[in-house]
Amino acid sequence: MDGRRAVGKRSPGSVEPPDKRTGLYPRTRAAVRLLPPLLIVAGVLYDLLTPQYFTAAPFLSAASLVAAPLLPLRATVWTGVAGTVAMVLVTLRFPIGASGITEIATVATVACLAVVINRLVSLGNARLASAHEIAEAAQRAVLPEPAARTGGLDLAVRYVAAQTDALIGGDLYAVQDTPHGVRLVVGDVRGKGMGAVAAVAVVIGAFREAAEQETTLEAVAQRLERSLIREGVRRDSVEVFEGFITAVLAEIPHGAQRVRLVNRGHPGPLLLPGDGTVRTLAAAEPALPLGMGDLGAWPDRAQEEDFPCGAMLLFHTDGLSEARDGRGVFFDPVRQLSGRQFAGPDALLADLVDDVLRYTGGGGTDDMALLAVRRP
Repeated sequence: MDGRRAVGKRSPGSVEPPDKRTGLYPRTRAAVRLLPPLLIVAGVLYDLLTPQYFTAAPFLSAASLVAAPLLPLRATVWTGVAGTVAMVLVTLRFPIGASGITEIATVATVACLAVVINRLVSLGNARLASAHEIAEAAQRAVLPEPAARTGGLDLAVRYVAAQTDALIGGDLYAVQDTPHGVRLVVGDVRGKGMGAVAAVAVVIGAFREAAEQETTLEAVAQRLERSLIREGVRRDSVEVFEGFITAVLAEIPHGAQRVRLVNRGHPGPLLLPGDGTVRTLAAAEPALPLGMGDLGAWPDRAQEEDFPCGAMLLFHTDGLSEARDGRGVFFDPVRQLSGRQFAGPDALLADLVDDVLRYTGGGGTDDMALLAVRRP
């Protein structure tokens, strides 16, 4: 799926993704590529414009060290060769003494070490890329992409992984067309790694079965609760016992311009009627996340909201609302989306992902799952 570990399809003018090898964005990469030759030129000029006892060796050595972790092997080798040759040429202006030979040897040695560093960095990046691929494959196995058209509704999803974390996340979504209407769940599992993936698999499997069989959305939520409890007992795992899942379940009846919601400690979905306004459908009554029923139990009560033709619903995990800029200010999706109109769910999510990337300067610290639904 195009939107899981990366950000999916990009709209014109959207933010270009970072380089997989360096993690740098295009403009930053262009500036970095210029830095080694600039250091070599600066070193030569420094040596030519200063007395004999001043040396360009620090500049020329630094050029190789800058190139090592950020440039490909060939560019690193050529940077080292260019720095060493430049050191030889500026040294030949005067009679070569012990200090001159030492400076040339220093630049050449640093150039060789830069090649070794480059190989080590490349090996580490390859292992990290492999970990990302494994994480993506595991996540795709348990988190299939819903059809773009389900039960007469238009759908789009995005899963944006945190740029700073190679672990598998626990954000989830699932959509099911049932005799009771289109039912969906969006949630966030506590923690990461294989434990989170196991919990995601349990919730999605239980949801797909319950969505077909249960007559009410409240009963679906209770089935998910019981499934998590059974899985915790079966696995006898501290991670499972202590884990919990925030989730919001929705039911959109066929032919009715309404949506029913059961919210278990999750951020409320956003309603975009199509006129530029945005409204948060906050939970009418607070409820504990799934998996925390032993701390308190009360019956789930679905709340109903209008969902007119042409409107869109945006379900999201807290990776969206808790994304921060460089000053630590939280991203406000209501403010960002207010006054704007979108051609459809896919356009909404593409623009929203770009907004978050620009706001955070490249990526948040938590995974972000987005699901948009439009009633044509």
